[in-house]
Amino acid sequence: MAGSEFPNPSSGHAGGPSAAGPSVARPADPGAPSAAGEQADWRGLKGDVEDIADVAVERGRGLMDAARAQAQDYVERRKGDAAQSVNDLAKTLRDSSRTFDDRPNIKAFFDSAAEGLEQLGGSIEARSFTDFYEDAEAFARRAPVAVAVGTFVAGFIAARFIKSSSLPQDREGLDGHRASHRA
Repeated sequence: MAGSEFPNPSSGHAGGPSAAGPSVARPADPGAPSAAGEQADWRGLKGDVEDIADVAVERGRGLMDAARAQAQDYVERRKGDAAQSVNDLAKTLRDSSRTFDDRPNIKAFFDSAAEGLEQLGGSIEARSFTDFYEDAEAFARRAPVAVAVGTFVAGFIAARFIKSSSLPQDREGLDGHRASHRA
């Protein structure tokens, strides 16, 4: 194609308007494809690209569905572990409440906490990931300030944890350096 790689449908030829203007007739090149043939080629190419795009979209959806199913399966497995951990904590609390047989108020507090944890463990086990997500979303809509504060506090705690768990630089060398400056 002489002037452009794309056909210009308004001019009827591939090179676009010539310097002399669109009304100047060009001699027909016997080896050049006809305008109708080029149009058909472009329509065919467009159809091929649309087909490839459709296949890519379908594969993307399949990939997303597979990832979602895998995530839900993982959450379901971890949900059982979390419920078991909560139930174990409730059992530990109930066992430790036995040491307070002589103090009924404290024993009642421990038993009440253990009962609440047992209910929580049962709730975790019985509910699906979707139920948890919907509850969290509903809570976030009801109390956005609480969610923002909770997020801030969690971030602050995480930052403090990361900072405190980083390896300390040579403490002895640092303390010895301070001691020499004090003297």
